[in-house]
Amino acid sequence: MTTLNMKLSGSMTALATPFRDGAFDEKAFEAHVDDQVKNGTSVLIPMGTTGEPITMSAAERRRAIEVCIKVNARRAKVFAGAGSNSTSDTIENVKLARELGADGVLIVTPYYNKPTQAGLVEHYRLVARAHPGFPIMAYNVPGRTGVDLLPETAKRLCDIAEVVALKEATGNVLRTLDVFEQVGDRLTLLSGDDFVVAPFIFSGGRGVVSVSSNVVPRKMADLVAAALGGQVEKARALQLELAPLHRLLFVESNPIPVKMALHLMGRFANEVRAPLLPMTEGNTAKLKDEMKRLGLI
Repeated sequence: MTTLNMKLSGSMTALATPFRDGAFDEKAFEAHVDDQVKNGTSVLIPMGTTGEPITMSAAERRRAIEVCIKVNARRAKVFAGAGSNSTSDTIENVKLARELGADGVLIVTPYYNKPTQAGLVEHYRLVARAHPGFPIMAYNVPGRTGVDLLPETAKRLCDIAEVVALKEATGNVLRTLDVFEQVGDRLTLLSGDDFVVAPFIFSGGRGVVSVSSNVVPRKMADLVAAALGGQVEKARALQLELAPLHRLLFVESNPIPVKMALHLMGRFANEVRAPLLPMTEGNTAKLKDEMKRLGLI
């Protein structure tokens, strides 16, 4: 079987989407994308979970991907979020991403309808069949979707040439080892959890799709580089330094805290879309204290 010649690695950012007065804030998003690339982010991911695509219109999602690709100007790779709990809708989302010039797509396992393991494989197979030769990053996040893509199923994804990577967001390092045992180097394994980046990489991973890198892109890039380079002490030190920030960025549902952090830095308005609400005052105070400790504000 022929596989695609694309090897991803590094710190990759699931981009938060700025809103202002209820609308997509293009100017703030342009600055955010540029800052990410200048600070070592290797892959930009607009319209992932952190980007709030589920409450954005089709026109807004399209525009966010367009702006990301334009500002990036081929400096990093762009994998646009294209997942849905409908296979046919996912196929259409991938078509749009291709037309706009993305390098690949992030496709979450279908949520809410809880497909079987065989159904998960068929979902990715049908998407790949509709878009031959276009790279797919599969995304397993059972805490949000209600379904867990198991290691044996990851092995079956290896038969789909277009699936080049798996974002694994169980937060379980043992799972990383179990998946690596099944897929080896065939799939690029990427952590979907900022809390375990160093141990994930030491267990066979090649990077992270990060939320925290919206706020600390250079530190996350340095952490991944240290881990990939075998600099164990440096990687561990950075992981521990950032641990309090990671915890606070997930103390309420993502992306509530990360958008507050970006607001405290003067980059975004403090807006999320219903049914999400802005971060509570108590948690905001704790986040502000930690960001002061890190010299971010």
